[in-house]
Amino acid sequence: MRHAARRATGIAALLALGAAPSASSADISVALDGGYFSMTNARNSAKAVFGGSGGGPTVGASVVLGVGRSFFVGAGGRYFQKTGERVFVADANGPVFRLGHPLKVRTVPVYGLLGFRYSPDATLVPYVSVGAGVTSYREESTVGGITETLTQSKFSGQVALGADYGRGPVRFGLEANYSTVPNTIGLGGVSKVYGESDVGGFAIVARVVLGSSR
Repeated sequence: MRHAARRATGIAALLALGAAPSASSADISVALDGGYFSMTNARNSAKAVFGGSGGGPTVGASVVLGVGRSFFVGAGGRYFQKTGERVFVADANGPVFRLGHPLKVRTVPVYGLLGFRYSPDATLVPYVSVGAGVTSYREESTVGGITETLTQSKFSGQVALGADYGRGPVRFGLEANYSTVPNTIGLGGVSKVYGESDVGGFAIVARVVLGSSR
């Protein structure tokens, strides 16, 4: 009985190896990126809270799997955090009064994506992708020594256009992307005054791509 079980296990393993693609033929890659994100969909609110600058550094990572010659699917995420302070604005055209209470904003979008590579066998490979997922939004403020935290998750989408350079297992690229995270803010505070509810925006990042060579 024990020998039969071992034999069956060995046959199953051989069948699995025969059915699965070899690691050398699989088009799998991991991308690490870093750059600048601007919360342009809530431009006025971000500028008021962050003191004139609506964005800051962002980092991200993704893993993609080639499907056929040009298409790919994958998953990824990005991290953005910036600290400003609470402000008061009487109306959308009025001056911004800074209140001196720290306010930290963090967004972490996680998404699945579908993309298309142009000229996939060339050294310079442009690509376009679309993605959808969930963005975790966290807002933390301290007033009078008491810290309050607002955390929520919202549906988000993104579209990206970029290009990777190189033909080996290490390649480099540049990407511009736009994200939308509707109905996240706008229920109170400065974002309600400006009528802004979306914490998405534009980002431009440099990429290092690690994976199978083409």
